[in-house]
Order: sequence, then structure tokens, then C-alpha cells
Amino acid sequence: MEVKHTRYITSMGSLKRKDNSIVFKNQKGNTYLPIEGIRELFCLSEVDLNSKFLDFISKAGITIHFFNYYGYYSGTFYPKKQLVSGRLTVQQAQAYLEKRIIIARAIINGIVINIYEILYHYYKHDKKQLKNYLDWLKKDVPRLIEKENDIKHLLWIEGLIWQNFYASFKEFLPASFLFSRRVKRPPDNPLNALISFGNSILYAKTISQIYQTHLNQSISFLHEPGEGRFSLSLDLSESFKPIIVFRSIFNLLNNKKLQVDKHFNRKLNYCILNDAGRKVFVVEFEDRVNKVFLHPKLKRKTTFLNAIKLDGYKLIKYLVEGKEFRPFNLKEMV
Repeated sequence: MEVKHTRYITSMGSLKRKDNSIVFKNQKGNTYLPIEGIRELFCLSEVDLNSKFLDFISKAGITIHFFNYYGYYSGTFYPKKQLVSGRLTVQQAQAYLEKRIIIARAIINGIVINIYEILYHYYKHDKKQLKNYLDWLKKDVPRLIEKENDIKHLLWIEGLIWQNFYASFKEFLPASFLFSRRVKRPPDNPLNALISFGNSILYAKTISQIYQTHLNQSISFLHEPGEGRFSLSLDLSESFKPIIVFRSIFNLLNNKKLQVDKHFNRKLNYCILNDAGRKVFVVEFEDRVNKVFLHPKLKRKTTFLNAIKLDGYKLIKYLVEGKEFRPFNLKEMV
């Protein structure tokens, strides 16, 4: 499936090089993917490939993201890192030691602002039951964040924000997609499956955007830096989840583009999107992430995808120049 500069492989098969093209082979035959214009490959199912193929796409500057059976991000192969800055890495590490709480607060404030904007849309359209949650987000939560100096307590506040956000779904989503709680590994119902899948794709997209900056992906501020993951991508993707992942989900469900009995595989203890469901979701997600808008400060058109990279540059500005870091704000579109 082709969407702009991204190709999605949604079924099992193998990837090989054929002259200057990529060939995807499965039970249906061969599909040729011209390498020109491709920047990312998303492998959403099991694929076979070899080192010769990896060398080929590396030289072409293509990134590959791999996902497991449950729709979770497994890992990324990208070309040899070119944008490396030892000085910035030192400054990033120093900020983690000295200013972590400041950056973490900014990230959570970004989540709050964007959740508020998403839900206010439904409030304006006769969902007045959302008023208490909206008031809490606007008045109480910013005060809680501002006075908190402990990262663990700050993470607890973030968890409470998301928990109450999930609880608001009953006001505007179809009953067949409601859930009692967020379950991740593995997701246990259709809505959990959609959230997990959407968050995983956004995480991978954020990895690709940060790759285009000099930032070190392993040094994060809200999330604890950990082994074997790009924790900074977790940080920078947070404020975009309401805008990209959840707006995609809400549009698909409220317009009945996804159906429980048609687009999901359900087993005893888990639920995942089937091949048809993944294709529907990916089209909506790509439309959303590539939506064009006029950036009021840059005075030019850009996309939400590029806004993720711009947030990376904002963070660099803070690390290098001390300029306030504010994640993307849906209300102001900056």
C-alpha cells in the first residue's frame, strides 16, 4: 500500500532487490516497488529479507520499521547515522540531569492542550457532558503540573490525564467500541487494538523524524531512558497522539469505516486488526499525519509529520540557546 513517501507491507511475504526496484513476493505473486520516492517501509506482518537487500535500501536512504503480530513496534533499520553531534549529545545529557523536570512538564502541558482541543470539538457539538473534564484540564491540571517537582508524581498526573480521556469516550464513540480500561500487551478488545496500533505507527514515524535532526534518540526527559528503545521518540510523540492517533480513530469509528465483526481478529485473550482493518486505518492515519496547514510563524505550508521534526528543532533550541520548549499546540498550530 502506497501513501506519499511511505509504503506499507500488510501481509506475509519476502522483500528482495530486483535491479533498481524492490520486489515484494507473497502468495498472490510479485509486486514491484520503484525505489524512487520511497522514504519509509512499514512491515506490518512477517517478512523475509537478507543483508543484500538491507545494503541496497540503506544506500537509497530508506528506513524500515518492523511490527509484530499484535501490531506493536519491534524495531527499525535505518541508514548509517549522518547527523551526529557530540556537543549536542553532551548538552542533551546535561539537560537530563539538570532540567529534566522542566522539559517533562512542557511535554505533559502539550498533551493537555491538544486533548482539550480535540474534546472541545465534541463539546461544541452538543456533548455538554464533557464540561467537567474540560474544566479540569483547563483549570486544575496545569496547576498540578506546574507545582510538581518529582518525575514519578508527574508521570502519575500524565496517567490520570489519559485515564480520564479514555473515560470520556463513552460520550461520543459507538457502544460497540467502548472499553472498561486500557490494556496494552496484548490488546484485549477492538479499541485497545486501535490505540496500540496507532501509537506504534506514530512512534515509528517520530523515530524517522528525529533521525533527521542531531538529537540522541536514547536520551529522554518524560519517559525514563531505557535499554533497547528510542525513548526520546516516546517523549516527542506524546503531544501528537490526540491530534493524529485519536483523531484518526474517532473519525473511523464515528463514520463506521471500521466495524468490529469485519476488521478485527478476536481470540480468547487478545484482539488485533486484521489485514483489511490495518489497510483502512493506515489510509486514515496517513491522511491525518500528512494534512497540510499554514504554519503561522514559518509563514509557509507544512504537515503534522513535519511538525514532529520541528518539535525536535524546538528541543535543540532549548538545549543550545535556552529558548522555552513548547510542544506542538493544536490551538495555535505551532
